[in-house]
Amino acid sequence: MKNKQILLKSRPNGWPTADNFELAESAIPEPAAGQMVIETSYMSVDPYMRGRMNDTKSYVPPFELGKVMQAGIVGKVIASNGGKFDVGTYVGGMGDWANYTLTDATGFHPVDPSLAPLSYYLGILGMPGMTAYVGLKGVAEMKEGENLFVSAASGAVGQVVGQIGKNMGCHVAGSAGSDEKVAYLKDELGFDAAFNYKTDDIFKSMKGCNPKGIDVYFENVGGPQLEAVIANLNFNARIALCGMISMYNATLEDMPPGPRNMALLVGRSARMQGFIVSNYPELGREWVQLAAGWLKEGKLKYHESVADGIENAPQAFIDMMQGKNFGKQVVKLSDA
Repeated sequence: MKNKQILLKSRPNGWPTADNFELAESAIPEPAAGQMVIETSYMSVDPYMRGRMNDTKSYVPPFELGKVMQAGIVGKVIASNGGKFDVGTYVGGMGDWANYTLTDATGFHPVDPSLAPLSYYLGILGMPGMTAYVGLKGVAEMKEGENLFVSAASGAVGQVVGQIGKNMGCHVAGSAGSDEKVAYLKDELGFDAAFNYKTDDIFKSMKGCNPKGIDVYFENVGGPQLEAVIANLNFNARIALCGMISMYNATLEDMPPGPRNMALLVGRSARMQGFIVSNYPELGREWVQLAAGWLKEGKLKYHESVADGIENAPQAFIDMMQGKNFGKQVVKLSDA
């Protein structure tokens, strides 16, 4: 057996393509003292990875050319040489775009496969779920009964944001990129209102979906949607800046202009704050406990898109960046 891996072959200029990736094979690694080997069951592909493909300074270092890329993974320890976890333990953490990851277990934690599907530890019980909770509670300080709007609402983070809002008695509205996704938000997740940002008039729809204005905006997209939100903010509104996927693949030549109505933030005493989920570890742990209880009670649902095989991970990433996924995008590598 071989260890299939995905390397970063070249850095994209604009949208990533299959040519930016390379499939390689190596021997399954042997653990040295204090190390263990994880057979990956699922790996995650996420929008933040696009930034790591650039050779620019950020809160995490860029991927190295010719080297294996990194991703959130969940899997089973199959070999250990005095490592932190015993063989047979299921763990989650930051591993490789590969079938097998060699690690000293730094950053890894045990997961319970009986609590939820393993893939959930990369989604609703992992970074996306924690991100939703941190943004709403730690950054926006959302209160019960407020008016919440979330962009990319059917995505890995957005669908959790909306359900937290509904469980807090908020009026929840959101946007998504297809009629199917809009129907899912309203019919399955209980959103009070939603619209298709690709086909509907964004400014009219934003006002119609938020008749009492917006107290909290969870920002995933940027661009015209941010302008439309700002026009509908209430006094003392808060914007939690999670991401702006509409700009991730823009070059300097085609970078869209920023919101033209930023001055409205002044008169409405509104606050806009960016955040990184890893800066709020206590809230992350709090979310896992809360979410586990809500899942058991049927208060949370989660939609995933699953690609099969490490060789299909690059295309899964490209499709996710283009909005072709429905919910959290993961790649299944094995049944371990």
